[in-house]
Amino acid sequence: MKYVLMFVDTPEFTKEVEAMSAAELEAAYGRVNQWFIDNADRISARTGKLQGAATATTVRLDGPEPVTTDGPFIEGKEVISGVIEIDVADLDEALRMVKTWPACPVIEIRPVES
Repeated sequence: MKYVLMFVDTPEFTKEVEAMSAAELEAAYGRVNQWFIDNADRISARTGKLQGAATATTVRLDGPEPVTTDGPFIEGKEVISGVIEIDVADLDEALRMVKTWPACPVIEIRPVES
C-alpha cells in the first residue's frame, strides 16, 4: 500500500528550530537523516525539504478563472515542509514508521489511489 507522508511545521516548532544553536541544529538534522536511512527500504519517492511558505505560489481554481497569487494564502498556521511517498503493508506499518519521526510535530498520512 502506498501512502504520502506530509510533514507539517507548526509556528511553535519553527520557533524552537530558530532558537537552536548550530550544534543543536546539526544534531537535529542528524536524527532526521538517520530516520531516512533507517526507513530507506520503505520510501519510494522523496523530495528535499521544501522552501518556506513565503516562497509558495498558489493557484485557485474555484472561481470562473484561475487566480495565481504569491504566498501560501491557505487558511491555517501550519505549513507542509516536506513530502515523501512510502510503500508499506498497511496503515498500521505507516503509523509505526511515522511515530519514530524525530522532527516536526505533525505528519499527515494519505493513501495513494491506485
